[in-house]
Amino acid sequence: MSNQSVEEIKISSIGLRGTLAETLQSEATHFSDEEYQLLKFHGSYQQDDRDIRAERRKQKLDKLWSFMIRSKMPGGRINAAQYLMHDRLAGDVANGTLRLTTRQGIQFHGVFKGDLKEVIAGICESGLTTWGACGDVVRNTMGPASPIHDVAHRDCQALAEEMSAVFLPRSSAYSEIWLDGEKLELSSGKAEPDEIYGETYLPRKFKIGMAVPPRNDVDIFSQDVGMVPHVNAAGDAVEGYSIWVGGGFGMTHNMEHTRPHLAKPLCYAARADVLAVVKAVVQVQREHGNRTDRKLSRLKYVVAGQGIEWFRDRVAEKLPGVTLAPVREVRFTTVGDRLGWHEQGDGNWFRGFHVPQGRILDVEGGTRFRTAFREAAEQFGKPYVVTPNANLILCDVAESEKAAIDALFAQHLFPNDEAYTEARKTGHACVALPTCGLSLAESERVFTGLLDDVDRVLHDLGLEREPLLIRMTGCPNGCARPYNADIAFVGRAPKKYAMYVGGSCAGDRLAGLFRRTVEFHEIPEVIRGLLVDFVKDRHEGETFTAYWGRTQEAGEEPDALHFHKELVERTARLEGTKTTAAE
Repeated sequence: MSNQSVEEIKISSIGLRGTLAETLQSEATHFSDEEYQLLKFHGSYQQDDRDIRAERRKQKLDKLWSFMIRSKMPGGRINAAQYLMHDRLAGDVANGTLRLTTRQGIQFHGVFKGDLKEVIAGICESGLTTWGACGDVVRNTMGPASPIHDVAHRDCQALAEEMSAVFLPRSSAYSEIWLDGEKLELSSGKAEPDEIYGETYLPRKFKIGMAVPPRNDVDIFSQDVGMVPHVNAAGDAVEGYSIWVGGGFGMTHNMEHTRPHLAKPLCYAARADVLAVVKAVVQVQREHGNRTDRKLSRLKYVVAGQGIEWFRDRVAEKLPGVTLAPVREVRFTTVGDRLGWHEQGDGNWFRGFHVPQGRILDVEGGTRFRTAFREAAEQFGKPYVVTPNANLILCDVAESEKAAIDALFAQHLFPNDEAYTEARKTGHACVALPTCGLSLAESERVFTGLLDDVDRVLHDLGLEREPLLIRMTGCPNGCARPYNADIAFVGRAPKKYAMYVGGSCAGDRLAGLFRRTVEFHEIPEVIRGLLVDFVKDRHEGETFTAYWGRTQEAGEEPDALHFHKELVERTARLEGTKTTAAE
């Protein structure tokens, strides 16, 4: 499908309706390519089981089509009843698991077309939605996961909820198709006006996140808009936000100009002006984002191509009378979550649980994640928070309830949080195979085993408590945010990865290419070599992040050429041979 046709599909869709309703009611096993582009806006991706694709092809069978459905919850907040609805749907009509996402949502996998409506209607019945969880709109608005009752955390959550409502698409197509809402006369060829998105919505997805220093859990520099609150001198109100724009980590093979970018400082804005500033940023992207090549359509390419000063001027033009001051100084020390027990600041407690790769399931012979989280919701009725590291936090726990909660999770074989190395607590991998159609190598399914091997290296070297950020993705699109990690692996081909080193455990520095190709089985020993040198040469108290920045020249910044340089060189050699032969 051409890039231009996606824009045409949006324009002719009558407010993102298209023929989704007709196909949903038909006997078809899946949607057409054109319909799939619209389905994303409704919160679902069409997929198939790649593990059995070849075998089905041999048997002359169609792909085994299924759907990923993503729920949307600003700041990752979900109450007990909503969580139990998700758990029930996972068991009844999905693949029996829940997948926490790095955008603080929850995904279902393995849902068949005939069950799509039940899942989406169930999520909406609980008070959440899937509308705008995918597609060319503002995605789920992220906020600091820790449910701390102080001014900064409370304001971030309130602002996340406000922005989520403001940037929700205005079309009633969603309620018509999935919730049996009143149907419009589709033959009119008209859709409801949308002040923010217009007829064509945005050129591509748009991501917003807020963090409270020193914890950069949302990775604000990877967002289209990243924000940090600043509290007034009295400590009783947020007086404004520093705002960064143009972050994003996706890139594409064989496209030299696609690459990750860290967000650049836009401005500091007073609290009363923050929403207007963010709306102006979205509007500038709508007007100037690339609509002819979706590979280059994210906000980061507008900012990088035109410059941050030009971009700031375009935003200011839309905000007469609003002062855009320079961003204020912020300092981050970690992207990690608060795991274990912590006081909330209101007399209650919260407990953070590590969930390997965000996959909530009962491990045979091991931790029963799904059963434990379900029983905790049933017995205690407490809300959860999905974290940007795809972990889960149980909130609002009274002091008197802590022992019973600990006993419940111990019964289901949850390890003590101190049993995890620091690297394991923050490590993350994308879903990848078998459902992601873009994946070139395994990620989630091999990452836990890889961390087992890495943990042995860490224990050998006495680095169990070392803050080391390790991430893995199955392709260069970067869903697990690999390009600002201390050490990252990006899939190139089955069992082969590009290796990046030199990001930051605070998420504020891009890594550089360390090896263009590393075989999966080599990874633990390659990491060991890096860490042996680190132990030998580090200064007292120095983190791996600081050590690498002090001792190493920056590697090549992540660039799509890293993934096909050998192909380019081989092509050049062949061309040279042909030229010589012709002469």
